[in-house]
Amino acid sequence: MKRFILLLALIPFFATAADEKKPNVVVLLADDQGWGDLSFNGNTNISTPNIDSLGKKGAVLDRFFVCPVCSPTRAEFLTGRWHPRGGVWNVSTGGERLNLDEKTIADTFSAAGYATAAFGKWHNGMQYPYHPCGRGFGEYYGFCSGHWGDYFDAPLEHNGELVKGEGYIADDFTNHALKFIEENKARPFFCYVPFNTPHWPAQVPDEFFAPFANADLKMRATNPKQEEIADTRASLAMTANLDWNVGRVLKRLDELKLADSTIVIYFSDNGPNTFRWNGGMKGKKASTDEGGVRAPFLIRWPGHISEGKRVTQIAGAIDLLPTLAELCGVPIISTKPLDGVSLQPLLLAEAQAKWNDRMIFSHWAGRVSVRTQTHRLDSTGQLFDMVADPGQSHDIAKDLPEVTARLAKAVADWKADVMPGIANKELAPFTVGYPEFPLTQLPARDGIPHGGVKRSAGAPNCSFFTNWKSADDSITWDIEVATAGKYEATVYYTCPAADVGSKVALSFDGSRVEKTVSEPHDPPLHGAEHDRAPRGGESYVKDFKPLPFGTLDLKPGRGLLTLKALTVPGKQVMDVRLILLKLVK
Repeated sequence: MKRFILLLALIPFFATAADEKKPNVVVLLADDQGWGDLSFNGNTNISTPNIDSLGKKGAVLDRFFVCPVCSPTRAEFLTGRWHPRGGVWNVSTGGERLNLDEKTIADTFSAAGYATAAFGKWHNGMQYPYHPCGRGFGEYYGFCSGHWGDYFDAPLEHNGELVKGEGYIADDFTNHALKFIEENKARPFFCYVPFNTPHWPAQVPDEFFAPFANADLKMRATNPKQEEIADTRASLAMTANLDWNVGRVLKRLDELKLADSTIVIYFSDNGPNTFRWNGGMKGKKASTDEGGVRAPFLIRWPGHISEGKRVTQIAGAIDLLPTLAELCGVPIISTKPLDGVSLQPLLLAEAQAKWNDRMIFSHWAGRVSVRTQTHRLDSTGQLFDMVADPGQSHDIAKDLPEVTARLAKAVADWKADVMPGIANKELAPFTVGYPEFPLTQLPARDGIPHGGVKRSAGAPNCSFFTNWKSADDSITWDIEVATAGKYEATVYYTCPAADVGSKVALSFDGSRVEKTVSEPHDPPLHGAEHDRAPRGGESYVKDFKPLPFGTLDLKPGRGLLTLKALTVPGKQVMDVRLILLKLVK
């Protein structure tokens, strides 16, 4: 009996010991940062000691490839599968959503008992269950869109609830990540921090911009005529801020004595968003050439990954789920075959590991290139020797016809296998009405303007609807209601005093509420005061006010949620940022 009692007493010890064998994971993802933006890779225009330290005290994947743009890379990281398989084909208006039948890396780690959280730019779906909280993350703080309009005190969300951020956005995300790490220090955790910088708009606090404001940049783009120095200075300043925030994470891990039991990864989601020094590589963001898809990748795990290790074999974002799962001893729960492979042998082996030749495919907007260890076949059929000619200057397709034919066939086979996931893809409706996540945001980004209504900018992600002047105009959202019930509807609006009085109806499948815009709210546009360089198409923003519309009785099914003016006594109805629907019963 005493022995039995002793064994029972030891159970917590054994459980704790087992948990301690599982390493924590911190994944830090930069947005639009090029391979050449780090001092680790030879850029003398900037110093990034904290990011560099990950490679010096851990390993660098020297030829690491992502997608040409944001949301596809995130999808490949989350699933370990080529992004078209998951239905991701665009960066906005619903095309960025990851199919609901895909299991994510957070699903995998959550199922293994890890605390999971994401803090930052999600960019793979906003409405639940596309939302991070429906994809395996127990906590989410940030924004789900592809880019944002102002990086200071930004409107964000916390687990679906609209909140106002505090301070500079990258610092704010880091603050929340630090809090999560501290709160979960006694158990294994998976912390994903997808920053939204140095993506435009070019905004950064003064203390980070000052060293670059008038800096004489010695290292320039391959073709200096293509480079805007103001853009480069701003990008480097934002990267310096990221380096500071990475340092804060590493310091907190040290303070909590978690450094040795935590895998820390840093990489970027695509090539640089402007022409600047990038090691002489061809292409930038949105290009399937080397410069558009080669990203920095550094990983540290003290006591397991040797310091200063450099892995020369090609690898990609698709490899991160199987790699982290194997490193942590976590079973992969996806029943679909992965396209990525575990890099554990390359990372942990003291000697050069045996490794099979492979191909990594890069796709965007119908263009596909393929990379082997030695060559790249570009989207036009040109072949380049990436060892002798890393800048892709000399087409050798005619010199190596057998290699060219082999890679061309590989691309054709890949397209036939993978591209049906997005070929002729019908845009799925936006999901509404899940009791476990009762709030649904329907932003202007996901709506369709009719008549004279237009977006505040060409890039939809952080836009709002404006120029609504006629009762013949309307705005619609293609939605699918999952749960029958009563939904409180709120419209976030602005309207000058001279134009109040419009009567507006919100309707869906026979249910309808009407509201008169009776209170003026006319704040100025902001964001321009923080810009360090001209914008790349992102909208300026305003502080929108919630206008309670009433309660809709919604039935399950698909249809158009329609916002339409009945009377317009002034020059305009109102500007609209989003509709919020809350399932109340």
